[in-house]
Amino acid sequence: MAPHNQQFSNSTIQQFHVDPRTLEAVVFAGGGCRCFWQVGFWEVAAPALGMQPRAIGAVSAGAAMACMLFSDSVREGLADFKARVAANRRNVYPLNLLKRRPMFPHPEIYRDTVLANLDAARIARLHAGPDIRVLLALVPRWLGPRSGFLLALLAYQTEGFVYDGPHAVLGRRAGFEPVIASVRDCHTPDEIADLILQTSCTPPITPTYRRAGRPVLDGGLIDSAPIETIPTPAAPTLVLLTKPFPPASIPRVPGRIYAQPSQAIPIHKWDYTNPAGVQATYDLGRRDGEHFVIAAGRDAA
Repeated sequence: MAPHNQQFSNSTIQQFHVDPRTLEAVVFAGGGCRCFWQVGFWEVAAPALGMQPRAIGAVSAGAAMACMLFSDSVREGLADFKARVAANRRNVYPLNLLKRRPMFPHPEIYRDTVLANLDAARIARLHAGPDIRVLLALVPRWLGPRSGFLLALLAYQTEGFVYDGPHAVLGRRAGFEPVIASVRDCHTPDEIADLILQTSCTPPITPTYRRAGRPVLDGGLIDSAPIETIPTPAAPTLVLLTKPFPPASIPRVPGRIYAQPSQAIPIHKWDYTNPAGVQATYDLGRRDGEHFVIAAGRDAA
Protein backbone atom coordinates (compact mmCIF):
# COMPACT_ATOMS: atom_id res chain seq x y z
CA MET A 1 0.00 0.00 0.00
CA ALA A 2 1.30 3.47 -0.85
CA PRO A 3 2.50 5.58 2.07
CA HIS A 4 -0.08 7.97 3.40
CA ASN A 5 -0.34 10.54 6.14
CA GLN A 6 -2.15 9.77 9.37
CA GLN A 7 -4.25 12.15 11.43
CA PHE A 8 -4.71 10.80 14.94
CA SER A 9 -7.19 11.49 17.68
CA ASN A 10 -8.98 9.29 20.20
CA SER A 11 -12.21 9.67 18.26
CA THR A 12 -10.73 9.15 14.78
CA ILE A 13 -8.04 6.49 14.44
CA GLN A 14 -7.29 5.45 10.88
CA GLN A 15 -4.96 2.72 9.74
CA PHE A 16 -1.28 3.65 9.87
CA HIS A 17 0.46 3.66 6.52
CA VAL A 18 3.68 4.99 8.03
CA ASP A 19 5.22 2.77 10.67
CA PRO A 20 6.09 5.09 13.60
CA ARG A 21 9.16 2.95 14.23
CA THR A 22 10.63 4.13 10.92
CA LEU A 23 10.20 7.85 11.57
CA GLU A 24 13.24 9.96 10.80
CA ALA A 25 11.92 13.32 12.00
CA VAL A 26 9.46 14.86 14.44
CA VAL A 27 7.98 18.35 14.30
CA PHE A 28 6.95 20.10 17.53
CA ALA A 29 4.31 22.72 16.75
CA GLY A 30 4.00 25.91 18.77
CA GLY A 31 1.25 26.70 21.22
CA GLY A 32 2.58 28.03 24.52
CA CYS A 33 1.42 26.02 27.53
CA ARG A 34 -0.54 23.73 25.21
CA CYS A 35 2.82 22.26 24.21
CA PHE A 36 3.02 20.33 27.48
CA TRP A 37 0.70 17.90 25.68
CA GLN A 38 3.62 17.05 23.38
CA VAL A 39 5.82 16.17 26.35
CA GLY A 40 3.32 13.72 27.81
CA PHE A 41 2.62 12.21 24.40
CA TRP A 42 6.28 11.72 23.51
CA GLU A 43 7.24 10.30 26.91
CA VAL A 44 4.74 7.48 26.41
CA ALA A 45 4.82 6.90 22.65
CA ALA A 46 8.53 7.21 21.88
CA PRO A 47 9.90 4.46 24.15
CA ALA A 48 6.95 2.16 23.49
CA LEU A 49 7.43 2.35 19.72
CA GLY A 50 11.21 2.74 19.70
CA MET A 51 11.03 6.08 17.90
CA GLN A 52 14.52 7.56 17.46
CA PRO A 53 14.34 10.53 15.09
CA ARG A 54 17.48 12.03 13.62
CA ALA A 55 16.00 15.52 13.25
CA ILE A 56 13.56 17.61 15.25
CA GLY A 57 11.78 20.64 13.84
CA ALA A 58 10.36 23.05 16.39
CA VAL A 59 8.89 26.49 16.81
CA SER A 60 7.91 28.70 19.74
CA ALA A 61 7.19 26.73 22.94
CA GLY A 62 7.53 23.52 20.95
CA ALA A 63 11.26 24.26 20.89
CA ALA A 64 11.31 24.51 24.68
CA MET A 65 9.54 21.16 24.97
CA ALA A 66 11.90 19.48 22.52
CA CYS A 67 14.89 20.75 24.51
CA MET A 68 13.35 19.56 27.77
CA LEU A 69 12.68 16.09 26.34
CA PHE A 70 16.02 15.51 24.66
CA SER A 71 18.04 16.89 27.57
CA ASP A 72 16.25 14.42 29.88
CA SER A 73 14.95 17.17 32.15
CA VAL A 74 11.19 16.61 31.96
CA ARG A 75 10.61 15.76 35.61
CA GLU A 76 12.58 18.72 36.89
CA GLY A 77 11.40 21.12 34.18
CA LEU A 78 7.72 20.33 34.65
CA ALA A 79 7.96 20.65 38.44
CA ASP A 80 9.96 23.87 38.15
CA PHE A 81 7.52 25.53 35.76
CA LYS A 82 4.49 24.49 37.84
CA ALA A 83 6.10 25.95 40.97
CA ARG A 84 6.82 29.24 39.23
CA VAL A 85 3.31 29.66 37.82
CA ALA A 86 1.78 28.62 41.16
CA ALA A 87 3.62 31.55 42.73
CA ASN A 88 2.44 33.94 40.02
CA ARG A 89 -0.95 35.54 40.78
CA ARG A 90 -1.74 37.26 37.47
CA ASN A 91 -0.99 37.10 33.77
CA VAL A 92 -0.80 40.88 33.56
CA TYR A 93 0.15 43.55 36.11
CA PRO A 94 -1.10 46.91 34.74
CA LEU A 95 0.21 48.92 37.69
CA ASN A 96 3.74 47.89 36.79
CA LEU A 97 3.60 50.54 34.08
CA LEU A 98 3.72 53.17 36.81
CA LYS A 99 6.78 51.46 38.27
CA ARG A 100 8.47 51.13 34.88
CA ARG A 101 8.46 47.38 35.24
CA PRO A 102 7.20 44.76 32.76
CA MET A 103 3.44 44.25 32.84
CA PHE A 104 3.73 40.61 31.77
CA PRO A 105 5.53 38.01 33.93
CA HIS A 106 5.90 35.49 31.10
CA PRO A 107 9.39 36.27 29.74
CA GLU A 108 11.04 36.12 33.16
CA ILE A 109 9.28 32.88 34.14
CA TYR A 110 9.97 31.34 30.73
CA ARG A 111 13.67 32.21 30.69
CA ASP A 112 14.26 31.31 34.34
CA THR A 113 12.68 27.89 33.83
CA VAL A 114 14.93 27.18 30.84
CA LEU A 115 18.07 28.36 32.64
CA ALA A 116 17.29 26.46 35.85
CA ASN A 117 17.02 23.16 33.99
CA LEU A 118 20.07 23.32 31.74
CA ASP A 119 23.67 22.65 32.64
CA ALA A 120 26.75 21.44 30.80
CA ALA A 121 25.71 17.78 31.03
CA ARG A 122 22.24 18.43 29.65
CA ILE A 123 23.55 20.62 26.85
CA ALA A 124 25.91 17.76 25.97
CA ARG A 125 22.88 15.45 25.74
CA LEU A 126 21.16 17.92 23.42
CA HIS A 127 24.21 18.07 21.16
CA ALA A 128 24.50 14.27 21.10
CA GLY A 129 20.82 13.75 20.34
CA PRO A 130 18.77 14.55 17.26
CA ASP A 131 19.43 17.88 15.58
CA ILE A 132 16.82 20.29 17.01
CA ARG A 133 16.18 22.91 14.33
CA VAL A 134 14.20 25.97 15.41
CA LEU A 135 12.20 28.32 13.19
CA LEU A 136 12.23 32.09 13.71
CA ALA A 137 10.54 34.91 11.78
CA LEU A 138 12.66 37.92 10.87
CA VAL A 139 10.77 41.19 10.51
CA PRO A 140 10.91 42.52 6.93
CA ARG A 141 13.87 44.86 6.43
CA TRP A 142 11.58 47.73 5.44
CA LEU A 143 9.80 47.63 8.84
CA GLY A 144 10.83 48.44 12.39
CA PRO A 145 9.97 46.33 15.45
CA ARG A 146 6.69 48.13 16.20
CA SER A 147 5.37 48.21 12.63
CA GLY A 148 6.56 44.62 12.20
CA PHE A 149 4.52 43.56 15.20
CA LEU A 150 1.42 45.31 13.84
CA LEU A 151 1.84 43.56 10.50
CA ALA A 152 2.32 40.24 12.29
CA LEU A 153 -0.84 40.81 14.33
CA LEU A 154 -2.80 41.55 11.17
CA ALA A 155 -1.48 38.41 9.48
CA TYR A 156 -2.26 36.29 12.53
CA GLN A 157 -5.81 37.59 12.88
CA THR A 158 -6.50 37.24 9.16
CA GLU A 159 -5.14 33.70 9.14
CA GLY A 160 -7.70 32.66 11.72
CA PHE A 161 -10.54 33.84 9.50
CA VAL A 162 -9.40 32.40 6.18
CA TYR A 163 -7.66 29.15 7.09
CA ASP A 164 -8.32 26.48 9.71
CA GLY A 165 -5.29 24.24 9.34
CA PRO A 166 -2.02 23.49 11.10
CA HIS A 167 0.31 25.32 8.68
CA ALA A 168 0.39 29.13 8.50
CA VAL A 169 0.70 30.81 5.12
CA LEU A 170 0.12 34.56 5.51
CA GLY A 171 3.23 35.50 7.50
CA ARG A 172 5.55 34.56 4.68
CA ARG A 173 3.33 36.31 2.15
CA ALA A 174 3.46 39.43 4.31
CA GLY A 175 7.25 39.49 3.99
CA PHE A 176 8.46 37.80 7.19
CA GLU A 177 11.63 35.84 6.51
CA PRO A 178 12.22 32.33 7.89
CA VAL A 179 15.45 31.59 9.71
CA ILE A 180 16.32 28.11 10.96
CA ALA A 181 18.77 27.84 13.86
CA SER A 182 20.15 24.63 15.35
CA VAL A 183 20.36 24.05 19.09
CA ARG A 184 23.70 22.38 18.35
CA ASP A 185 25.09 25.85 17.67
CA CYS A 186 24.16 26.95 21.21
CA HIS A 187 26.82 26.19 23.82
CA THR A 188 25.52 27.80 27.02
CA PRO A 189 22.19 27.86 28.86
CA ASP A 190 21.85 31.55 28.00
CA GLU A 191 22.31 30.91 24.28
CA ILE A 192 19.60 28.22 24.32
CA ALA A 193 17.29 30.46 26.37
CA ASP A 194 17.87 33.30 23.89
CA LEU A 195 16.93 31.05 20.96
CA ILE A 196 13.79 29.76 22.69
CA LEU A 197 12.64 33.26 23.64
CA GLN A 198 13.35 34.52 20.13
CA THR A 199 11.25 31.83 18.47
CA SER A 200 8.50 32.59 21.02
CA CYS A 201 8.63 36.38 20.67
CA THR A 202 5.07 37.72 20.91
CA PRO A 203 4.87 41.40 21.89
CA PRO A 204 3.52 42.89 24.05
CA ILE A 205 3.68 39.75 26.22
CA THR A 206 7.39 39.49 25.47
CA PRO A 207 9.82 42.24 24.53
CA THR A 208 10.97 42.42 20.94
CA TYR A 209 14.14 40.38 20.56
CA ARG A 210 16.86 40.65 17.95
CA ARG A 211 18.94 38.06 16.15
CA ALA A 212 22.01 39.13 14.23
CA GLY A 213 20.88 42.71 14.76
CA ARG A 214 17.42 42.27 13.21
CA PRO A 215 14.10 42.20 15.09
CA VAL A 216 12.65 38.73 15.27
CA LEU A 217 9.16 37.43 16.10
CA ASP A 218 7.51 34.10 16.86
CA GLY A 219 8.43 31.58 14.17
CA GLY A 220 4.80 30.47 14.10
CA LEU A 221 4.18 33.44 11.83
CA ILE A 222 5.97 31.43 9.14
CA ASP A 223 4.55 28.04 10.13
CA SER A 224 3.20 26.92 13.49
CA ALA A 225 4.04 23.31 12.53
CA PRO A 226 7.33 23.94 10.70
CA ILE A 227 7.90 21.11 8.27
CA GLU A 228 10.57 23.17 6.48
CA THR A 229 12.90 22.83 9.47
CA ILE A 230 13.38 19.16 8.57
CA PRO A 231 16.48 18.68 6.36
CA THR A 232 14.67 16.08 4.25
CA PRO A 233 11.00 17.14 4.14
CA ALA A 234 9.99 13.91 2.38
CA ALA A 235 11.41 11.76 5.20
CA PRO A 236 8.90 9.82 7.35
CA THR A 237 7.81 12.49 9.81
CA LEU A 238 5.55 12.77 12.87
CA VAL A 239 3.95 16.19 13.40
CA LEU A 240 2.85 16.87 16.99
CA LEU A 241 0.13 19.51 16.97
CA THR A 242 -1.16 21.26 20.10
CA LYS A 243 -4.85 21.67 19.39
CA PRO A 244 -7.49 19.65 17.54
CA PHE A 245 -8.07 20.46 13.88
CA PRO A 246 -10.91 19.26 11.65
CA PRO A 247 -9.75 16.13 9.79
CA ALA A 248 -10.42 17.79 6.44
CA SER A 249 -7.88 20.55 7.26
CA ILE A 250 -5.02 18.12 7.88
CA PRO A 251 -2.78 17.84 4.79
CA ARG A 252 -2.52 14.42 3.21
CA VAL A 253 1.18 14.05 2.52
CA PRO A 254 2.95 10.75 1.79
CA GLY A 255 5.11 9.62 4.66
CA ARG A 256 3.69 12.01 7.25
CA ILE A 257 1.72 11.35 10.44
CA TYR A 258 -0.18 14.11 12.25
CA ALA A 259 -0.92 13.53 15.94
CA GLN A 260 -3.21 15.97 17.70
CA PRO A 261 -4.93 16.22 21.09
CA SER A 262 -8.10 14.17 21.41
CA GLN A 263 -9.91 17.13 22.99
CA ALA A 264 -9.46 20.81 23.65
CA ILE A 265 -6.32 21.45 25.71
CA PRO A 266 -7.29 22.43 29.29
CA ILE A 267 -5.11 25.55 29.44
CA HIS A 268 -4.68 28.75 27.45
CA LYS A 269 -1.31 29.06 25.76
CA TRP A 270 -0.31 32.15 27.77
CA ASP A 271 -1.83 31.19 31.14
CA TYR A 272 1.07 31.38 33.58
CA THR A 273 -1.12 31.12 36.69
CA ASN A 274 -2.48 27.58 36.32
CA PRO A 275 -0.23 24.72 37.44
CA ALA A 276 -3.20 22.34 37.51
CA GLY A 277 -3.88 23.14 33.85
CA VAL A 278 -0.24 22.45 32.98
CA GLN A 279 -0.42 19.06 34.69
CA ALA A 280 -3.76 18.22 33.07
CA THR A 281 -2.33 19.07 29.65
CA TYR A 282 0.68 16.84 30.23
CA ASP A 283 -1.60 14.03 31.48
CA LEU A 284 -3.82 14.34 28.40
CA GLY A 285 -0.73 13.95 26.26
CA ARG A 286 0.19 10.75 28.07
CA ARG A 287 -3.30 9.31 27.57
CA ASP A 288 -3.28 10.23 23.89
CA GLY A 289 0.20 8.73 23.58
CA GLU A 290 -1.14 5.45 24.97
CA HIS A 291 -3.92 5.40 22.36
CA PHE A 292 -1.37 6.18 19.65
CA VAL A 293 0.75 3.20 20.71
CA ILE A 294 -2.29 0.91 20.69
CA ALA A 295 -3.29 2.09 17.23
CA ALA A 296 0.23 1.60 15.91
CA GLY A 297 0.38 -1.91 17.36
CA ARG A 298 -3.00 -2.81 15.88
CA ASP A 299 -1.88 -1.60 12.47
CA ALA A 300 1.41 -3.53 12.67
CA ALA A 301 -0.53 -6.70 13.50
